[in-house]
Amino acid sequence: MKKEYYIALLLFLPIISWAQGGEVDPNSTDERFTISSPVTFDVNNEEKDEDFVEPKKKKRKKKVFYGIKTKRRFTQKGYGNRITVELFHVLKEPIETDPYVRDIHWFDYRRKEIRIGGKVDQKYGAILHGSYKKMLNGKVITEGIYYKGMKHGRWIHLDKNDLLVDKEKYYFGWPKESLVTYYSRDQKKLKEIIPVEYGEKEGNYFYFFDSGKVGVAGEYKWDNRVGDWIEYYPTGRRKKVIRYSKEAFDDEFRPYIWKEWDKQGRLVYERKNR
Repeated sequence: MKKEYYIALLLFLPIISWAQGGEVDPNSTDERFTISSPVTFDVNNEEKDEDFVEPKKKKRKKKVFYGIKTKRRFTQKGYGNRITVELFHVLKEPIETDPYVRDIHWFDYRRKEIRIGGKVDQKYGAILHGSYKKMLNGKVITEGIYYKGMKHGRWIHLDKNDLLVDKEKYYFGWPKESLVTYYSRDQKKLKEIIPVEYGEKEGNYFYFFDSGKVGVAGEYKWDNRVGDWIEYYPTGRRKKVIRYSKEAFDDEFRPYIWKEWDKQGRLVYERKNR
């Protein structure tokens, strides 16, 4: 019988239901945990990393990752002694990407390059999935693995002398330093997720009502709030949009309420653009 091996996965998707919110669990806790919770996930075809000891088994198919078949692709840029090559895999079919993870990586067939985030156009591109290598003049300078467009596991960066210059660890698109809190001690009802990378807030932030609906959503860059932060009513309707600077270190910009709605969804306030 084929054996299956499992690792922990923070599975808070789908967590948005359309039920009305209730009272907070009396056993609730604001204790923060790192982004790891005990939910099983099949990685029978996962690449090996430092947190996963793989038992002896049949050789994995070269173009199959996490049980999903892929296609090999590559890019090449530069001339002479500055040729950069990227070797990677993409999914064969379009998928629904994780709406909570900020950085989704995909290959744009028209521009012939890997793009991050923005509008992922799967009509003219494909989601990265599987092993990735970036090489400069034949030497590996970056290596890691993608899961449905999201960085996962250990990513390493080397210099031209093969010396390690940086190492990152991700958990299905989230930096492993990220923090989460729950409404209850059984860690089944997610309350807040704070993206943390290199000790600073970096990435998408979410606060959830105990019903599972999003209460607040926004983005951090370099420990600063940026862009539009959106607050919601427990019903799921938008409540308020607070506008922050697009740049992390714009000391002259002062955040302001851009739009506000009542509980029936009627716009009650809008500040005109400066």
